[in-house]
Amino acid sequence: MKELIKHIAQALVDRPEEVSVTEVQGSQTSVIELKVAKEDLGKIIGKQGRTARAMRTILSAASAKLKKRTVLEIIE
Repeated sequence: MKELIKHIAQALVDRPEEVSVTEVQGSQTSVIELKVAKEDLGKIIGKQGRTARAMRTILSAASAKLKKRTVLEIIE
């Protein structure tokens, strides 16, 4: 899941080298924290949060296949 989010984020931003993804494992839920350069934050969130919502939808579909719950948090 971590690599999936990293790949999508790097394709969207102007500074792909500054994309950082960490995963915090829980018993049933994993939290993926995405951190990008400050000027790229708008590209990750998108208009009215559409890009972020789309990334969360892809992530939940992929994690449902693995029978896990994964949450995406975008860190400023």
